[in-house]
Amino acid sequence: MKRAALIALLALALLPAAAAAVKQRTSMEAILPQVMCVTCGIPLQVAVSPQADAERSYIQQLIDRGDTAAQVKRALVAQYGPTVLALPRASGFNLTVYIVPVVVVLALLALLALLLPRWRANQKQASPDGAAPPTPLSPEDASRLEQELARYEPSRAAPRPRSR
Repeated sequence: MKRAALIALLALALLPAAAAAVKQRTSMEAILPQVMCVTCGIPLQVAVSPQADAERSYIQQLIDRGDTAAQVKRALVAQYGPTVLALPRASGFNLTVYIVPVVVVLALLALLALLLPRWRANQKQASPDGAAPPTPLSPEDASRLEQELARYEPSRAAPRPRSR
């Protein structure tokens, strides 16, 4: 019993090492969205040209040989140059492609965090229920308003003096 448990424990301990030793194979479907047709300048998965067919054929040869996705991309760059990759390498000036969107999002979040409390405080100061306080009408405007309302609502009309 102890011997079987020891063998099972040893097999479990060696399992991650065996899994790491297995070469990660790739497929055409995994590679095509990541590469471009060097003559068309569009993703290889939608490109229709003799050059695109040649690139797909070369990729299939690399996959059949057992190369991983990283190895296939390195071979493509060696064969066609860095423009074959859909995403630029994250080094040098190309690093800005990855950094600028993150910086913009963080700046917008910081701006929102700064302005939102001020906006909410201004809304609370306006009135307790959130509505702006009414501004009083001038006596002329109040008189004109009453006259206009009286034209449309007879019940608002001022009572007429009775003649005797």
